[in-house]
Amino acid sequence: MLTRQALLSDIPQLMQVRVAVRENRLSDPARVPHEAYVDYLTRRGRGWVAEDAGSIVAFAIADVLDHSVWALFVHPSHEAQGLGKTLLDQLLTWYFQQTQHPIWLSTAPGTRAEEFYRRQGWQETGRTKDGEVRFERAQ
Repeated sequence: MLTRQALLSDIPQLMQVRVAVRENRLSDPARVPHEAYVDYLTRRGRGWVAEDAGSIVAFAIADVLDHSVWALFVHPSHEAQGLGKTLLDQLLTWYFQQTQHPIWLSTAPGTRAEEFYRRQGWQETGRTKDGEVRFERAQ
């Protein structure tokens, strides 16, 4: 398994992983168009991917302008292999090299993602207006 920085040419595969996930499903893929990925990978932050046999199977993207994790998704065929943790660690290392500001994210309550972030040491700070659990992490 190879992990590396995400490239703009990876976006079609990132979009495929995003619609394949079981939790936090994107009901309308048009809500997150190709241009959004370009913006997050070039102007707003940086991303990382995990590849298996040349195919992207997981990705993470940090938004340094909003101080958030914009995306962390693992294809169902590659869950429970430590890819989410590996990519999240790379994201956090880079993020805290850019700023000391705490980073946040949100996820649906009662999900595997919620438990994952708790295990990684993220602190719950409340709920979003949409009812998601909001987490923060300081360096």
